[in-house]
Amino acid sequence: MTLTVKKIRCMQTRYFHYDQEFELEKGGTLKGFTLAYYTAGTLNADQSNSVWVCHALTGNAEVEDWWTGLFGEGCLFNAEEHFVICANVLGSCYGSTGPLSMNPETGTPYYHDFPDITIRDIVRSLDLLRQHLQLVRINTLIGGSLGGQQALEWAVQQPELMENLIVIGTNARHSPWGVAFNETQRLAIAADPSWKESKEDAGADGLVAARAIAMLSYRNYETYQKTQYEEDIEKSDDFRASSYQVYQGKKLLNRFNAYSYWTLSKAMDSHNLGRGRGSVEEALKKVKAYTMVIGIVTDVLFPIIEQRFIARHTDNVTYEEINSMYGHDGFLIETEKLTKGIQAFFKQKNRKKLIHDEGY
Repeated sequence: MTLTVKKIRCMQTRYFHYDQEFELEKGGTLKGFTLAYYTAGTLNADQSNSVWVCHALTGNAEVEDWWTGLFGEGCLFNAEEHFVICANVLGSCYGSTGPLSMNPETGTPYYHDFPDITIRDIVRSLDLLRQHLQLVRINTLIGGSLGGQQALEWAVQQPELMENLIVIGTNARHSPWGVAFNETQRLAIAADPSWKESKEDAGADGLVAARAIAMLSYRNYETYQKTQYEEDIEKSDDFRASSYQVYQGKKLLNRFNAYSYWTLSKAMDSHNLGRGRGSVEEALKKVKAYTMVIGIVTDVLFPIIEQRFIARHTDNVTYEEINSMYGHDGFLIETEKLTKGIQAFFKQKNRKKLIHDEGY
């Protein structure tokens, strides 16, 4: 199909407004919604240069800001060669409809009344944006963590849509371990007395604590040993690791809110490709895209056993593991290693199941 496309060269955030009732998987509805989305580059006539990015829990649409080294000028994915799209997901707080948005039925913000959403709801909303952009194909769909969950769900929902699928540090079904981490963070938010109030900064102190808990799953023992180790053997208080936890919690508080954190962590928990499809294994067999699965050896939140599972049950798959001092956060930091692996994936001439780790 030949498509006439507006030439978009500048990097910018736009807004997609869906004005129809949007039914949610768990039974609620939204009276329409808005998605903030970012584009860079020019879509070519056959749409073969399209790259769609699915972001993680607290990410935003401006992918070049948070995936520096993989996206941007001089990087593997760049506006000179590609048409890059990333949309802020439902429930977030960077321009898309979320708990602080106005509820059209009450004329006040949703706050605690924002309905529960799932990964499938997020993907369905993204696909409505895709249709709005007149994209009939996605050359490369990529995401890590919660973004990888979205990408996998999309590849199962619409297996003919994307040619290449790249998922990093993610899973086919969120684990009891991952749910427990998320629930512990929500307990921290709920323990904040202000969380019961309907106001913009409700649960602020709880969010600081929640993010500090999350950091333990995003990094690992080695990370803290190398970055927070105390050289002063006489020290007995005011440790670097303590101040680091507080710093990370307050850093998130400056750009996020407890409502969206709660909503999206619950959405992450909902992720299960097998729901209504017989099994997770059967769902993965629906994927038709050439798939690259990347695991991070030191990831304690999405351990490599979960990526190996995806690779084992997906056809036309390349599997790689990378080492990183940064654990789960390695998917954002180890962009040089990711670039080399993805470049090799794209160069494969006779693509088939290719496992780089024989012990997977």
